[in-house]
Amino acid sequence: MVSRKNIKRHLKNEWAYHLMLLPGVILVFIFSYIPLYGVVIAFQDYNPALGFASPWVGLKNFMFVFSQPDFVRTIWNTFFITVFKILGNIAVPVIFALLLNEVKNVFFKRTMQTLIYIPNFISWVIMAGILMDILATDGAVNRCISLLGGGTVNFLGNAKIYPWTMIISDIWKGFGYGTIIYLAALTAIDPTLYEAASIDGATRWQRVKMITVPLLVPTIILMLVLSLGNVLNAGFDQIYNTISPIVYSSGDIIDTYVYRLGIQQAQFDVGAAVGLFKSAVSSVLVVLSYVLADKLAGYRIL
Repeated sequence: MVSRKNIKRHLKNEWAYHLMLLPGVILVFIFSYIPLYGVVIAFQDYNPALGFASPWVGLKNFMFVFSQPDFVRTIWNTFFITVFKILGNIAVPVIFALLLNEVKNVFFKRTMQTLIYIPNFISWVIMAGILMDILATDGAVNRCISLLGGGTVNFLGNAKIYPWTMIISDIWKGFGYGTIIYLAALTAIDPTLYEAASIDGATRWQRVKMITVPLLVPTIILMLVLSLGNVLNAGFDQIYNTISPIVYSSGDIIDTYVYRLGIQQAQFDVGAAVGLFKSAVSSVLVVLSYVLADKLAGYRIL
């Protein structure tokens, strides 16, 4: 446990940094905490004309939502897409970081880091347009498939393929960020360990297997457990900008379901109930992730 004396010393020594954080904290308080009062809508038969004075119905909205087959389907879709995104965003960056770590040409290494990191800065609004172009039936990807003798694939219109399209495109867009994190972890490994292994006759593969990977495991565990809080966040921006009714059966997630109920269909109370359910589960998962991060990787906020 961190003592109160240490906390006071920490605040005294770094008060300037906390002062610089103050504007951001104020904005978060105004736009994230004050609106929390609006969750009462989830327990009301909400009427915009009456506002928060709308009739109180208790858990009726939640019972209605949980009785809908579409809601159960969206939970499964969200869980399925998110789990594979998390696993992919761990495995691919680790593999790529290990490969780049073996590259001796500094210029090539830095160039590759830059190239794979660029997509991370592109918003999903723009990226969705790019995907629609290159994955169209007459797009670049289908043309390549045709040249190889394959048939046309409807990546964004086939319910079986759509979730995997979202998973793979999300990994492609974000793995550059993860690669940099793992490369930073690799630079912290003591070079003398590799030198000693080389003297003992270990091959490059043996050095990676017996030194690099085991020392990288704590970082992998940390990144994995910290991702648990996002299990119900399958990526609204990505899916909203690419989904169509034909793939709702496999691609509709909690966030897009809430958007349709609360905004498009003006069922504000039901939409608020779904959003509150998701927030409650996510809060539990965030707490669990930090507990696991402390137990498995020794990570603490303070």
